[in-house]
Amino acid sequence: MLKLENVNLSAGKFSLSNINFEVEKGDYFVILGSNGVGKTILLESIVGINKINCGNIYLNSDEISKKEINQRNLSMVYQTIDLFPHFSVFDNIAFPLKNRKEKKVQEKVIELARTVNVEDKLNQKPDTLSGGEMQRVALARCLATDSKILLLDEPLSSLDTKSKNELKILLRNLNRKGITFVHVTHDYEEAISLANKIAVLENGTIVDVNEPEIIFKNPKSEYIANFIGHKNFLKGKVKSIQNSDLKKFIVDNYLEIYCLTDLNDGEGFLIISSDDISISNQKEISSNRNNFIGNIIDISKAKIGYEIIVDLGYKFAVSISKESIENLKLSIGKEVWISFKASACKIYR
Repeated sequence: MLKLENVNLSAGKFSLSNINFEVEKGDYFVILGSNGVGKTILLESIVGINKINCGNIYLNSDEISKKEINQRNLSMVYQTIDLFPHFSVFDNIAFPLKNRKEKKVQEKVIELARTVNVEDKLNQKPDTLSGGEMQRVALARCLATDSKILLLDEPLSSLDTKSKNELKILLRNLNRKGITFVHVTHDYEEAISLANKIAVLENGTIVDVNEPEIIFKNPKSEYIANFIGHKNFLKGKVKSIQNSDLKKFIVDNYLEIYCLTDLNDGEGFLIISSDDISISNQKEISSNRNNFIGNIIDISKAKIGYEIIVDLGYKFAVSISKESIENLKLSIGKEVWISFKASACKIYR
């Protein structure tokens, strides 16, 4: 339905390159990326506010990248709500209908207001509404355009928890009714709760596009790994060991980690859960194949127990109990050993 093909664009300090993804009819497609990576600029380029430098944007096989905004049949809701302040809720929703000289405007406005649950607010002005109510009105106005796809720019970020949960329910219901969404956010929990597909925007390009469970089960970027609590994320190369079922994972020709994997030699990503790493004051005599010495650079409370950061040229996060900290007399600056099994190393490509 919507396809971006090798799209490149520059706007101010933002530069995006080789943007490629496809959105099918009925998708709830989320573009996930940290603040300041150009997610809004990308949406504005799709809708026609910004012009792309090169590449193609297709809507139902129609190339639209050179078309004006009003010719693209797309509509966008911003994080900063842009309702007409001097219009009533009714007139805000009716605006695109009147522009198209639709018949039965009042009936359609009431239907749309009922759909987003602001039917009792039709005579009010935007400044009398809550943030969640204003977003609902903005959404109704977009629905009134009868656009093929609705583009949402961080629509939940400024809302309180109650309003956010209510709006997520509304968005899911609209999607079930066949509305196609492209929604950008920096919140991975928001992405998981809404999306059937996620595109990860990092370092100016799309680094992964997949179903949410695959994106987060097999993260292909440090950004996603950090989102889901995998702080021990390394990029490197898998190398076979002669006459052994183990392999080495080599990072920058410096750090060598034994791992148990059936992947062929080559580049990859290694994740080690902080729960799978043990810490001690001296090198352990155990079956753990990986033993490294480093210095503690941070100790902090975690959801369960504590997290210790050990620097051995690369920083490793270790989960530990308060009792273990006390028994081992651990403190910032202390030299310690960390160890973990080869089977604890998860490698992805």
